Amino acid sequence: MSFKLTILGCDSAIPTINKKQTAQLLSYNERFFLIDCGENTQVQLRKYQLSFQRINHVFISHLHGDHYYGLIGLITSMHLLGRKKELHIYAHALLKEIINIQLSASKTDLNFPLFFHEIPIDKEIVIYQDPFIEVSNLILDHTIDCSGFLFKEKKFKRKVVKEKIDKYNIPFDKIIHLKEGKDILLQSGETLLNKIFTKVSKPPKSYAYCSDTRFSSTLSSKIKKVDVLYHEATYCEKHKEIAVRTGHSTTIEAAEIAKKAKVNRLIIGHYSKRYSELDKLLIECKEKFDNTFLANEGDFLIIDTI
Repeated sequence: MSFKLTILGCDSAIPTINKKQTAQLLSYNERFFLIDCGENTQVQLRKYQLSFQRINHVFISHLHGDHYYGLIGLITSMHLLGRKKELHIYAHALLKEIINIQLSASKTDLNFPLFFHEIPIDKEIVIYQDPFIEVSNLILDHTIDCSGFLFKEKKFKRKVVKEKIDKYNIPFDKIIHLKEGKDILLQSGETLLNKIFTKVSKPPKSYAYCSDTRFSSTLSSKIKKVDVLYHEATYCEKHKEIAVRTGHSTTIEAAEIAKKAKVNRLIIGHYSKRYSELDKLLIECKEKFDNTFLANEGDFLIIDTI
C-alpha cells in the first residue's frame, strides 16, 4: 500500500486557459481524498481519467474561491450521475452553510448522504482516521482561517519471519502478540523472542499539504521528516513584501520550511500570474533545498517509491 498523488491544478486565484486552480487527488488503498477543489476540478479529473465517484472524502483548506468554487459543481455532477454512497467534506464551519444554500437555491435533493466535518480553527487534531491512516489539520497563517493537512500512515505491526516459526504450531492469537512486539510463551515452556521471530515493517509514509500561508516558524516542527511536502510558493523572494501582505510565501520561505523540517521532497505550487516562466521559482528554492520540484498539472507521484 502507498500514497498516490495526482496534481489536478496548481495555480493561484485567477484561472487561465493553460493553468487550473488548486486541486489534488491523493489515494491510499482504494480510499480517495480530494484536497481542495478549485474551478475546473471535475474537468481535470475527467482529463486524467480519474473517477470522481470514487472520491470518499474532500478536504477544503479555506474559503477563498480558488480552493472551493469547483465543489458545488462536483457534488451536483455526482448527484446527476446517480451516486448513492456517502461523501464526507472536511472544512471550516461556514462551508456547510454555503453548500446547503446552493443546493436549496437549485432545489436539489441529493441522491446520496453528504456529511460535513468541521475543522477547528484554534487547535490541531486528527480529523479523519481509519485502520491504516490518519489525517490531521495544520493551522496556517493566511488572510482568513486556513488549514493545511497532514496525511500519515499508521505504524505497521512487525512482520513475522515465516521460515523461523513454521516448525512451531503457534495459535493465531500468539502470532498477533508477536506482531505487536511481545515475546510469547509456548505450552512447552519455550519462549519465542519477538526480536528473533519478527522483523521491523517498512517505515510509515506521510504527505503534508500547506496552501495558502505566510511563512510560519512553527510549521516545520509539525511536519518533521515527512516524505513529501507540498508548500505554496506564490512569489519569488524579491516580491516578499507582497507575499506578507497577501498572506502567502516566497520560494525561499517554502524551501526554509522544507529544510528545517528535514523533509524528503518539496513540491511547490500556487504560482502568481506575474511569472510566465516558473524556472526562476524553482532555481530559488533549490538554492536552499535542492530536492525541490515544480507542481505541474497531471503530475503523478507514488510516495512509497521516492
